[in-house]
Amino acid sequence: MRTLVCGSLAFDTIMVFPDRFARHILADQTHVLSVAFQISDMRREWGGCAGNIAYNLRALGGAPVVMATLGQDGGAYRERLASLGIATDGLTVIDSAYTAQAFIITDLDDNQITAFHPGAMNLSQTNRVGDVRDVSLGIVAPDGKDGMQQHAAQFAAAGIPFLFDPGQGLPLFTGAELATMIGQASWLAVNDYEARLLGERTGWSIGEIAERVDALVITLGGEGSVIHAGGSTWTIPAVPPTELKDPTGCGDAYRAGLLYGIAQGWDWERTGRLASVIGALKIASRGGQNHVFTRELVAARYRAAFGQHLW
Repeated sequence: MRTLVCGSLAFDTIMVFPDRFARHILADQTHVLSVAFQISDMRREWGGCAGNIAYNLRALGGAPVVMATLGQDGGAYRERLASLGIATDGLTVIDSAYTAQAFIITDLDDNQITAFHPGAMNLSQTNRVGDVRDVSLGIVAPDGKDGMQQHAAQFAAAGIPFLFDPGQGLPLFTGAELATMIGQASWLAVNDYEARLLGERTGWSIGEIAERVDALVITLGGEGSVIHAGGSTWTIPAVPPTELKDPTGCGDAYRAGLLYGIAQGWDWERTGRLASVIGALKIASRGGQNHVFTRELVAARYRAAFGQHLW
């Protein structure tokens, strides 16, 4: 089943400052701030929600199609996706812009200073769901605001079920706009903070939100996740990771597990447990797409965590 993954593609440049910001930023002088930090370590990661989700879904054996916008500097990302066997017929190159990029400086206390340039992501509405053939399932993940709204409406108009994942894009929308997209979606996935913010924006309780979709999935970090569907609730435990290295992209990995289970027609307990396994595999590596796993490894971790066979 080809799954259309609508969302962002981005380059993440992550730098480490081998000191503490507090020693170099004077609280009473921030109105004339001018500082420079010498970096000891720097790496560039493949990022963006669409890229991360598609990476994990493909490794599971799914058939993701990325729908996103790249800038004039995005050729290497397209080549990477193709080398992984991820379909790129939903990609558009915006020659007048750069690919979305985040520049993150982290100090010894794990404080962060981030600069984010959305670039081509702000033109995600140039892509249309109907331009990609043979799609049976989709997801609207964080992207440019107009693109997220239009892709949700296009999925609904085409009768293609999709998972709505507002994520960090949630603050961009009014309560009315969120209510519209929830009404168009088949399933909704948020973390616990986003669930509270969603309730404030829409004026709906968790129960009222759950009534408007076939399933509401709320992730709780190290506490696992909860799935509300059909008047029932499933509590999905977190799978203990082998290491705790980097939470970046864990939510995307979890959503890939959801999409795989949905595509297979699995029940919510099995689907949620798979998603939990993928999240645990991801958190043991730095970056959103550096972890490597096989279906055999996933099955073994699932069996160890839940005492049941997955495949």
